[in-house]
Amino acid sequence: MLAGCIPWPDELVDRYRREGFWTDEVLGDILDPWLERDGSRPAIVTGSGATTYAQLNGRVHQVAGALQRLGIRQGDRILVQLPNDVDLVAISLASFRLGVMPVFALVAHRRHEIAYLCRHAEPSAYVIPGLYQGFDFRKLADEVRAADPRPMHVISTGDPGSHLSLRALADSGAASFPRIDPAEVAFFLLSGGTTGTPKLIPRTHRDYAFQLRATAQAVRVDSNSTYLAALPVAHNAALGCPGALGTLRAGGKVVLAQNPSPGEIFPLIAREHVTLTTLMPSILKLWVEMAEPLAADLSGVLFQVGGAWLDPQVARKVYAILGARLTHWFGMAEGFLSYTRLDDPQELAVRSTGRPLCTADEIRVVDDADQEVAPAGTGELLVRGPTTLRGYYRAEDYNQKTFTADGYLRTGDLVRIDDSGNMVMEGRIKDVVNRGGEKVPTEELEQYLTMHPGVEQAAVVAVPDPDMVEKTCAFVVAGRNAPVAAELRRFLRDSGLAGYKIPDLINFVDALPHTNLGKVNKRALRERLTAQAAADAAAREQPQAPARSRSP
Repeated sequence: MLAGCIPWPDELVDRYRREGFWTDEVLGDILDPWLERDGSRPAIVTGSGATTYAQLNGRVHQVAGALQRLGIRQGDRILVQLPNDVDLVAISLASFRLGVMPVFALVAHRRHEIAYLCRHAEPSAYVIPGLYQGFDFRKLADEVRAADPRPMHVISTGDPGSHLSLRALADSGAASFPRIDPAEVAFFLLSGGTTGTPKLIPRTHRDYAFQLRATAQAVRVDSNSTYLAALPVAHNAALGCPGALGTLRAGGKVVLAQNPSPGEIFPLIAREHVTLTTLMPSILKLWVEMAEPLAADLSGVLFQVGGAWLDPQVARKVYAILGARLTHWFGMAEGFLSYTRLDDPQELAVRSTGRPLCTADEIRVVDDADQEVAPAGTGELLVRGPTTLRGYYRAEDYNQKTFTADGYLRTGDLVRIDDSGNMVMEGRIKDVVNRGGEKVPTEELEQYLTMHPGVEQAAVVAVPDPDMVEKTCAFVVAGRNAPVAAELRRFLRDSGLAGYKIPDLINFVDALPHTNLGKVNKRALRERLTAQAAADAAAREQPQAPARSRSP
């Protein structure tokens, strides 16, 4: 395995192979069965048209040849920062066939993140879209290269400016492919933390091939399925749960959207007869609200929902209003996946994230001392299994803290296992306010806040307090029927929330800040509070002008 990556122990390798989870399949071969059956079937649909399996395979060969002619070889890394398009899929498959390892950056990343990824991954090439949505990625590449003298090709899928054109490079011949070891790293995903720089998650051919196969079986994706990638394919969910790669492996059709707005998405669903899509709960809520005004028929769609807390009221509307189906997932780019089965009762999908994907997945729910909690108790989720990494890339110190001695990943997620064996998410370890010794899970409070009809979004953070240790501060984005703070507190109390969980401070804001990975940036919210506290303290220290006496 690539230096800087941690392999699975030999005894687990033998077990996963013996029990059939891992095979010798490599990701670059996923198109092959369908090329032999019918290469003319549509593989990918974008706003510019359809690409058949045969055309996609030809493009993969051309791109692989272009990379080889630049001297990029097996074992090299390339940094890929592309939107949802055919080029992203073609470059991924070409890299897999060559044994080159893509590092999937997000389109939202800028100089800070890209420069870090270049230093950490040391890519041989950086693939960009040229100009995209008003941003010039060519200038970004210039800035990154100016700060780092190491040689790196910059390849543009659009107007290249002074950089290399993928179109020109790919028009000059095909490639020869080496033998690929299925135990080797296929690509890198990024961790989704809200602080610091993202960690690199190595995914191997055999662990991800199993994930593609198992998730496709879970949601019954086959050659008659159409998957809509409304989220970025650079994310694990839309890439391989089963996502774009899993749908292609099953012989289905992939529809790539540039954004999840209903105005763009609903016509695509109707025209392409979409059967499955992956959504964050906030986007699902918007689609549910807009389906009737836009006269959209979403009844044929299976909604695969995860990534954040799912409002039970929204989940029920998927069935009652849309007439569609729902499967509720908990997933990590690090590999572990849990989900509600399609045959589960509706209410189970509303309130839980089901059971682990794989029978070989091992989970523990532990307290602060790493002791198993009582049945149905809440604790931190620890996981290991055939898709879960054993360590982040080149992160020895971090791995020491994040993994147990026997290889369990500390997820940082608070969960409980209910009486039926299904997992219920309760928040995050780091998102707990220690309010005078009482622990307030911020995610739970956020869930209650957003149940108010006048609240669109909410984020809760801790505020240092000399008497209580910490107090709770809620940042609230209000809707049309905006409540005042007193009304919101009364709503929380009437909802049965414990008194110590009622927020001490409520700040109404126009929008919440987000990280480049799309999560609420609570660090920025804490910094905002710190800056405000400092400004208030400075104002108090200013000498006050003496009051003027009034004339009688």
